[in-house]
Amino acid sequence: MATVEMVMPKMGESIMEATVLTWMKKEGDTIEQDESVLEVATDKVDTEVPALEGGVLKQILVQEGEIVAVGKPIAIIETEGGASASANESKPAPAKEEKAAAPASNGSSSSHANGQELAAHSDSGRFYSPLVRNIAKEENISMSQLETIDGSGKDGRVTKKDILAFVENPGSAPAKAATAPQTASPATSAPAPAMQAAPKGMPVSIGADDEIIEMDRMRKMIAGRMVDSKRISPHVTSFVEADMTSVVQWRNKYKNEFKQKEGGNLTFTPIFIEAVVKAIKDYPMINVQVDGDNIIKKKHINIGMAVALPSGNLIVPVIKDADQLNITGLANKVNDLAKRARDGKLKAEELEGGTFTISNVGSFGNVMGTPIIMQPQVGILALGAIVKKPAVLETPQGDVIAIRHKMFLSHSYDHRVVDGSLGGMVVRRVADYLENWDPKRDL
Repeated sequence: MATVEMVMPKMGESIMEATVLTWMKKEGDTIEQDESVLEVATDKVDTEVPALEGGVLKQILVQEGEIVAVGKPIAIIETEGGASASANESKPAPAKEEKAAAPASNGSSSSHANGQELAAHSDSGRFYSPLVRNIAKEENISMSQLETIDGSGKDGRVTKKDILAFVENPGSAPAKAATAPQTASPATSAPAPAMQAAPKGMPVSIGADDEIIEMDRMRKMIAGRMVDSKRISPHVTSFVEADMTSVVQWRNKYKNEFKQKEGGNLTFTPIFIEAVVKAIKDYPMINVQVDGDNIIKKKHINIGMAVALPSGNLIVPVIKDADQLNITGLANKVNDLAKRARDGKLKAEELEGGTFTISNVGSFGNVMGTPIIMQPQVGILALGAIVKKPAVLETPQGDVIAIRHKMFLSHSYDHRVVDGSLGGMVVRRVADYLENWDPKRDL
């Protein structure tokens, strides 16, 4: 018999760790190759991890609730034949593992503004996960302060909940080491203001009849990402009203045919995406990302689309290379991703790599919105409800008033690299493509 290590797999280019949610197998169980063994959660998605080798689950190395770095062993599987691979032989060296798990910077990703290095293990031997160290870095919490926090994790490990509670109420711990903003290195994607501690909320008065609802894990992540985005990017929003009459008439003409042929609904979303893709091709500098003092011009056009979940949370699956799909392909992709998003069946890679995002706030009956940018993108477009309005039309016989289908488009963009002229021209061009939609176009 031989033993092989099952390690935490890499689940996306930006995912360096995951939390073990549930072990679907217990020690001693027989597992088949590619059979799901456990469920994990990243900051983007919950997903099942399959076994790369069949055999017997000999030992579980990490417990439910633990945060595990990518590449770290999580279980030992006993297989038939071959030489054994010990945990020590295949485990990355500690220095390399921590380097991979930490956010990128100038080689000292967990150092403070005062130069103190936050190691994974303190002098007392206590382990601090990359997530905890990253929060400590942003909040200027020193190693000595970390040592004073009572951890609720296994073996007294400090969890995200523990360190956030400490941030809110440091108690009698020493004062924070630094209050000055940190300077971003050229390799980091966020400017100096993004590295400062987030403003603390005002004290809340709780009455006897009030209900306290703890945020679920996804809501906490959304909250953190939205606050980070507002700190990183100076948001500006431009608005345009578009005449959607031709689009509405075309969709009404073909929606039944599409339903019969493809088995799904022909919504407005794929039409919006096509118009956005065309506008991005006309103005490629909206399809960029910021890396320190560098602007990264993205080659691929990957469109994220915000999807409301039954829980009330939002998730943003990404249509990769959206410019390579026709309207039918976009419609099928939209329907597939939206359904699997609501069913909780998206893959981690389907939530990353976006270069521009749309949010259809009109589906909630809203006429417009001011969306928050999905980092590290620099633009997001909100599409409002399509409503009938009286409008003035120019005709050869003179101006007339007619009933038209109108919609507001709201474009929020990162004013660090997108000026008002570009941001305004992009949303105007999207509206132009929608207004000039060919009603005689085939499906």
